[in-house]
This record gives sequence, C-alpha cells and structure tokens, in this order.
Amino acid sequence: MKAVVMAGGKGTRLQPFTASFPKPLMPLGDMPVLELLLRQLRGAGVDEVILAVNHLHHLIRAFCGDGSRFGLKIDYSLEDSPLGTAGPLGALIDKVGENFIVTNGDLLTTFDIKQLIRTHTDRQSDATICVYEREVKIDFGLIQVDAEMNLQGYLEKPMSKHLVSMGLYMLNRDAVKPLVSEGVHLDMPELLLKLNGAGKKVRCHLQPESFWLDIGRPDDYSTAQKLFEERRELFLPD
Repeated sequence: MKAVVMAGGKGTRLQPFTASFPKPLMPLGDMPVLELLLRQLRGAGVDEVILAVNHLHHLIRAFCGDGSRFGLKIDYSLEDSPLGTAGPLGALIDKVGENFIVTNGDLLTTFDIKQLIRTHTDRQSDATICVYEREVKIDFGLIQVDAEMNLQGYLEKPMSKHLVSMGLYMLNRDAVKPLVSEGVHLDMPELLLKLNGAGKKVRCHLQPESFWLDIGRPDDYSTAQKLFEERRELFLPD
C-alpha cells in the first residue's frame, strides 16, 4: 500500500511560524504532526510514502530522510511551482499502485485508516473522501424577511451541521490517470468533481466516533497541542 502526502503548502494562516518552518513539521508536543501522520500510515499497513514537497522542502527531507526510522520507504516529489492539492499526482500516477491514499501533510485525526482501506476496496470505489461532521454556530440572531422586508422569522444563534472534507482520500489509479497531467495545477475538489462527472464511483466515508482538527489556524493549532499532550494514545498506533 502506498500513500502520497501533500507537504508543499506554505501554511500562510500560521504565519509568522511557517515563514521559516514548514507546516507539516509544526510540533505537537515532542512530535511534528508529519511524524504522527507517517506513524499512523505505517500502522494502517502503508509501506511506501511519496512526499510532495515545495516550501522549505530541505527541512522536510532532513527530518524524514529515507523513512527507515518510521518503518517506511520515503521518496520525494519536488514541485517547481505550487501545483495545488491534486496537481502533484500528474507526475506520480504511474508510481502509486492500483489503489492509493492521498492525504494532507498536516492531518490531525483519530480516523481509522485501515477501515478506510477496507471500505474503499469492498465498495470498489474509484474515489473515497473521508468526511467529518462539523458544527457551525452563528453568534448572532438571524432575521428572516420576505421580498418587502416584512419579518418572517427570527433565529437566535442558530447551529447547523455539515460534512467537511478532512483532506484524506483513497483513489483508484486507473480512474484518476486520464484526469491529471504532469506540471498542471489541480486541486482535489476539482479532481473529485471531474471523476463524479465522468460517472466514476465517488463515495464519502464517515466514522462518527473519530476526531479531526484542521490545525491551519493559530487557535486550532493551540487546541491540537493541548489535545495531543492530554490524549496522546488516541493518535498513535500500537
């Protein structure tokens, strides 16, 4: 089993920290978030990882090396310019195997990757999107009016639930290959919509018991540090 880890972003929402430090190497306690992800992939049966790198890539190479200390074989794909969250696949599609994992390099989750692999395979999917149910609260009273501005309703601080992409996917090589090209910018939502438009099986996979957090904002990064310190065992495979 192989995985492609997208680790080339600049992490602009975490500046100034990421001006001199790549976001995948931002520490959670004593462990960079990228190391945590690599250990989770290895625990799920992944044995080869390709790191798609760009911003401060020399630091990622220095830290990860050939992957042997994680029990992995790690190769690197260097982007000359940013290619988006799916663009690097254009140069890698012949190296990834029949079904492969794609993940962001800053993923903090307890998602069961073994279950993802089983579900994707059993359902014979062309693409599986890992999703998380996120609550969105609006801290204001919402006014509902008609076309003539007559009051129709009043919602006090409403809350809604939405499924959001976690930045973790499993893809079928033969389905993806016609839609990617080396050196061409492409984001994952565009690729998935193209697959769906071509009649491919694009499915979503929800694990209600799992946890996920986007660490791209300073407040969320602080939450992630605290959570990992308190519940380290939730995130690390045995």
